Amino acid sequence: MVPEAPMEKSPAGMVAAGPGWFTVNVRDAAWMRNEDMGDACVIEGDKAPFDQIGYTIGVLQPGRPSGMYHRESNQEDFLVLAGKCILLIEGEERRLQAWDFVHCPPGTEHIFVGAGAGPCVIFMTGARTNARNTIYERSDVALRHGAGVERATSESREAYAPFPKWQEGPPASWDGLPWDPRD
Repeated sequence: MVPEAPMEKSPAGMVAAGPGWFTVNVRDAAWMRNEDMGDACVIEGDKAPFDQIGYTIGVLQPGRPSGMYHRESNQEDFLVLAGKCILLIEGEERRLQAWDFVHCPPGTEHIFVGAGAGPCVIFMTGARTNARNTIYERSDVALRHGAGVERATSESREAYAPFPKWQEGPPASWDGLPWDPRD
């Protein structure tokens, strides 16, 4: 029998404090925020890492990227839950809206940029079967959207050097999201 994981309050929100199954409402879960790249709910904790699959719920504001254009050594998949965004993938742009699904086999260059009049919410999942190897590629399309590096690198700290560090805690505003945290 698999035990229930204990939950604890962290500065970011509720996190599993050990191994086991758990439930958590996303509004109460651990969140990170970045004024340039939006908000992210990362559904795992340091004391209870997910070894096989990782999950994040990203909230992007119009014109803001979810990160830097990159490719990884593991499969990633994405489901737009609300709003609109632009998918930058393999040097192309694709407009997405709620319920659009994106599959990225290992090695697929990609990133998302918020679009439309309000926030875009994306459910993101990625395998962890291979050693994590992320390459940030130079892309003119990504650079036009503020989501690209001038020079290819495998160093995250180099790719994200121009941006502020992520801060723990819930989004500064829940306005425009498909749920109301006060409910």
